[in-house]
Amino acid sequence: MAAEADPPAPHRPAMTAEEVLTTTRSVRRRLDLDRPVALDTVRECLEIALQAPSGSNAQRWRFVVVTDAERRAAIGATYRKACAAYLDSPAAAGSLFADDPEQAQVQQRVHASITYLAERMDRVPVLVIPCLRLPQAGALPAGNQAGLWGSLLPAAWSYMLAARTRGLATAWTTLHLTYEREIADVLGLPDDVRQGALIPTAHHTGSTFRPAPRRPLDEVLHVDGWRHADG
Repeated sequence: MAAEADPPAPHRPAMTAEEVLTTTRSVRRRLDLDRPVALDTVRECLEIALQAPSGSNAQRWRFVVVTDAERRAAIGATYRKACAAYLDSPAAAGSLFADDPEQAQVQQRVHASITYLAERMDRVPVLVIPCLRLPQAGALPAGNQAGLWGSLLPAAWSYMLAARTRGLATAWTTLHLTYEREIADVLGLPDDVRQGALIPTAHHTGSTFRPAPRRPLDEVLHVDGWRHADG
């Protein structure tokens, strides 16, 4: 069970928006698996997340916060099963960019960190599952999936940003959705609630957050139409 309150943290200077946005990333290896996270801190982050936009201001988001050890164990077992299939697939992080030696090394590190987290998901103190409550029970509506999930994902990302400002580390994953129904049964979710992500949340064991290397902007920027230089 999550602790009632975190001990007072040493004073940290206020972070700029740019610093928060450029240093919030998926943390897998440096999650503190032994230090509890206060539920009040998670609630603060979710209060901020609720300020995100949603289509027609419907606010159909729901957030399931899991701290119970038995439920975390069940989710962890299902996640490991889904992750094993992913890691053996051509889409796995370690299989990408094989023709680029420098990038391949990065991908191998990502692959190893995904494996590391999968083996320990049940030990992460807080698992946050952002969900959507659909207008009607049953299958997802056909058509504009971007509009549907665009009403949830900004709030989920805002949660991760808010956690970053409080010294917490998070990771974004959707691998568990291969077995979404199994997770729904563990948590007693009704049929009209669909899961959008799984966000393990813990204190950070490292001392720094820093920007990650990314492709140059000009490789991914298209102004007034599609450039064909990159094929």
